[in-house]
Amino acid sequence: MDRLQGAGVYYGGTATEAISCRDEDVYIIGGANSAGQAAMFFSQYAKRVVMLVRGDSLAATMSQYLIEQIQTAHNIHIEYRTRVVEVHGENRLESVSITCDLTGDIIRVPANSLFVFIGAEPRTAWLDGTVERNERGFILTGPDLLKSGKRPIGWMLERDPSLLETSIPGVFAVGDVRYGSVKRVASGVGEGSVAIQFVHQYLSNVS
Repeated sequence: MDRLQGAGVYYGGTATEAISCRDEDVYIIGGANSAGQAAMFFSQYAKRVVMLVRGDSLAATMSQYLIEQIQTAHNIHIEYRTRVVEVHGENRLESVSITCDLTGDIIRVPANSLFVFIGAEPRTAWLDGTVERNERGFILTGPDLLKSGKRPIGWMLERDPSLLETSIPGVFAVGDVRYGSVKRVASGVGEGSVAIQFVHQYLSNVS
């Protein structure tokens, strides 16, 4: 899949990619809100949208309003308990092999576009023991650091951590790596500019 990334295999997808898939069969991996929103985008242009979902329903991972929209879209088809086990193509994606977890059968289907929406994994292991992170590795900042109203262990200041501040005073986190972030480029840029103001405020109070 790494070899075909950007040539038929994509991580994420927007309305721009949806337009480029006009009259195609589009395959989407994932069963949470981001996958559902993408399916609705693509259904406006694609001939057929096939969602490949590991679970046996969408109820546990997707908002009900989105499930209802998908159910009313005539060209969205959901395959439960399925996984992509292989992709094929020389210079770009040509087909995918899909397995059914119930039967173990593997089928190979023609495909030009495969969009992957399986969540994100932050690369923050190098911060282990430095700043506080949640169980998935996302960096905790601001109010998310307060447990039952108590500040983080080792926090020596008389104020609570500011909005983008980590468990180390004066160290800030922005963008996708931060727990609770919107996971959009524009949001990351905005958080970065706000963090600069926090840095100036912090430095102005450092003796």
